[in-house]
Amino acid sequence: MIYVLLDGVGDLAHPDLHGKTPLEAAVTPNMDKLAKNGVMGEVISVGEGIAPESDIAVFNMLGYKFQHADYVGRGVIEAIGVGIDFKDGDLALRGNFATLNDDGVITDRRAGRNIEREDAEAVSKEIENKIKFSYPNTSVVVAPTVGHRVTVRIRMEGKSLSSNITNTDPAYARVDGMGIAKAVGDFLKIDKCLPLDESENAKITADLVNQFTQQSLEIMKNSDINKKRKQQNKKLLNSILLRDAGNKYPAVMPINDLYSMNFSCIVDMPVELGISEVLKMKAFEAGGLTDYEEKAKVAAKAMETQNAIYVHLKGPDEFGHDGDAIGKMKNIEEIDKRFFGTLLDNIDTSKVAVVISADHSTPCINKGHSDDPVPVMISKDSIQNDGSQRVTEKDAKKGNIKLIMGADVVTKALELIKSQM
Repeated sequence: MIYVLLDGVGDLAHPDLHGKTPLEAAVTPNMDKLAKNGVMGEVISVGEGIAPESDIAVFNMLGYKFQHADYVGRGVIEAIGVGIDFKDGDLALRGNFATLNDDGVITDRRAGRNIEREDAEAVSKEIENKIKFSYPNTSVVVAPTVGHRVTVRIRMEGKSLSSNITNTDPAYARVDGMGIAKAVGDFLKIDKCLPLDESENAKITADLVNQFTQQSLEIMKNSDINKKRKQQNKKLLNSILLRDAGNKYPAVMPINDLYSMNFSCIVDMPVELGISEVLKMKAFEAGGLTDYEEKAKVAAKAMETQNAIYVHLKGPDEFGHDGDAIGKMKNIEEIDKRFFGTLLDNIDTSKVAVVISADHSTPCINKGHSDDPVPVMISKDSIQNDGSQRVTEKDAKKGNIKLIMGADVVTKALELIKSQM
């Protein structure tokens, strides 16, 4: 089984696409071929009414029913994914480099998104070296990852920090351990971090996060990197928005034990790399983010030694966040041609099943994650087609799989494949 998650591919009708979704508007002959050889349905990745972040959505789509208090938070997963030294009692947070105007209003949550690696690293190192916390034996690691993304780890020797604090990122709420996208307007400012209980640990932790924010704002304001970026008319890296606090290493069953099979992955982003590490899932090297042909060939080759491989393709989500429906449609077409076209040239669909779904919807009209169901398609020569013709939201609503939860997708796919062998 080759299990492909198209990040944020779910969408809503868009005026730029004459009232169609990007999936509906895209020309996708290879996914159409798979759909005609399979069945479809809809998936609620995490829970009714929840617009999830990618981390908890992917865990659920792989069969792990994380919802609230039992989840460690995206900060921890990304810290693990980028190889930061993390131990129980440390505080890990996911961050965005963002751009503020002179009034402290967030003008770009992603500081232009495509940030030069050397600029991100230089600013991060400057923050690490110059921050002075008021609590002794406290240190910070600021690790830039991909584009605007950054991971922050705060450690106080001899004291366990609390994850029970609020985000400073105003676009995301924290429900227990889970990050939830909020419906927000313009003129957002950085939120103050607040403790969510009366414990000393929570109060100290919130204070440390606020100290980090206040000092890093000043450090970035005076940074030579930002002076240079201003001269070059680039978005300034003058703030870090923090969310998804966590303070413990996750304890979960390895994925191969969960399914009694060899389950591997092809992933690129820190969060998915962290998930693969936590689940003890073998990760194959397969080029960069958009090396779609390479990823398809590696996935097909992996079927010689693996029972299943999960492939995460990032592209559609970013166009959704940017509100670019035409760009999202074109990216879907590119994935269809370069990934699925190559995949079909390299597998025997009488022996290998292909499952296509998404971790969540990222509607272009919202420019953010939503709680809308995502399509799921399960295809193999032995599977009797349910009338599905295309991998779209409309076909998904009519499919025989009906509406299922994300944590049930892999089990459902295996049941369907085995029952029709």
